[in-house]
Amino acid sequence: MTPARAGILLAAPALCVIAVFFFIPVAIALALSVTDFDIYALADIANLRFVGLRNYIDLLSTPLFWQALGNTLYFASVGVPLSIGASLGAALLLNSRLAWARGFFRTALFAPVVTTLVAVAIIWRYLLHTRYGLINYGLSRLGFAPVDWLGDPHIAMPEIILFTVWKSFGYNMVIFLAALQGIPETLNEAASLDGAGAWARFRHVTLPMLGPTLLLVSILTIAGFFQLFAEPYVMTQGGPAQSTVSVLYLMYEMGFKWWNLGTASAVAFVLFLMMFAVTLVQMAVARKVVPP
Repeated sequence: MTPARAGILLAAPALCVIAVFFFIPVAIALALSVTDFDIYALADIANLRFVGLRNYIDLLSTPLFWQALGNTLYFASVGVPLSIGASLGAALLLNSRLAWARGFFRTALFAPVVTTLVAVAIIWRYLLHTRYGLINYGLSRLGFAPVDWLGDPHIAMPEIILFTVWKSFGYNMVIFLAALQGIPETLNEAASLDGAGAWARFRHVTLPMLGPTLLLVSILTIAGFFQLFAEPYVMTQGGPAQSTVSVLYLMYEMGFKWWNLGTASAVAFVLFLMMFAVTLVQMAVARKVVPP
């Protein structure tokens, strides 16, 4: 048996699983996106009709879609840098020679990642409650008026961003920590002997060595932040004034609230194209910035 055939045989089980649970569902969803599949077609497939690109055209002419797209872009453009910055800062602190109880802090900072998203979202919703929340109670003790954290359209999304960063930054922190521990200490020692300070060593030694890791983390983080759904679903239900409706939340409502499954599939592929385009831009920038 040739090595190529052996490799194909070894990879065949995994490829079959990927085909069954990824490629086939994606192909079916793509087919649904060009039909008017709704609750009537769900009851009787004979009611299914081919509509071509009408779902996409109608979607692009829907104001709620553009608002959801703007909310998603705002969430990602603010949340991704905050998440990456927090994870990198935490990793640098844990990797510092001055750090103590590293095992405890590494576990404590990573703990939110493994908690159930819905459970902690409910806890945060009660912490931010206008009348009974612990945060507003603390503000009242300091003489401040209570703040409607999740009921004000101007601050509801920032609160969701803060919650998401807290929930997810520990995952990237572990990746950065592993990358930092893989940087040869001799490079920093040589830079110190040349008179480089802490900032100069971070800028000219640490950051270039972290280039591939930063690219990986940015791609994963953007992909995760574009899939905003559970946080607004649990904490705000898309409100107030639809200020926290995301593209994925809109897809859920179209598919499972209004039963427009064809349009919901179109939303899913628009979101996929957005994420694919952003990833291509990141890869293009990385080729110029990240050294080979």
